[in-house]
Amino acid sequence: MIVGIEGNIERKDPTFVHVNVNGLIYEVHVSLNTSNAIEETKVKLFVTQIVREDSNQLFGFMDLNEKRMFDTVLKINGVGPKVGLAICSTFTASTFAKVVSSKDVGMLKRVPGIGPKAASRILVELADFIVDGNEEENISSSLGDAVMALESLGFKKEAIKKALAGSSGDTSSLVKEGLKKLQRL
Repeated sequence: MIVGIEGNIERKDPTFVHVNVNGLIYEVHVSLNTSNAIEETKVKLFVTQIVREDSNQLFGFMDLNEKRMFDTVLKINGVGPKVGLAICSTFTASTFAKVVSSKDVGMLKRVPGIGPKAASRILVELADFIVDGNEEENISSSLGDAVMALESLGFKKEAIKKALAGSSGDTSSLVKEGLKKLQRL
């Protein structure tokens, strides 16, 4: 799996770039925010690779929070890479977190490809969207990762919140603590 790419820009369009990595040129789809942030010919992008039976696509981001936002919205039923990039092009990660926390359906409907039903569903499913602004917020990152890990094991979000309330530490210790408490519930 490709998680990053570093090389020289061969071609740059608003929605994609061609990155030359030692003679091999990759097409990487980017958001408008990332496209605007690319100012030099040498670039390093965080990448999400999506492999389907008929395609193998790379989606690149200058900002790690933007990549996390993209990966998070892709997990929502009915949201594909095209809509995910549209969200990343419309909002920065911190602005999107504010939209989600304020449950602003009107703002989310501004994204091309998102109607009122999809906007409401996205806001419900992303009620706990967390953005890491700096190193001091790594605790919230660990907590967010632990919540996602426990959700992937089949636990309900409400039960996970109760189990991890007031807890702190790295991701693995939070998952262990959460599992112990969730077994009792």
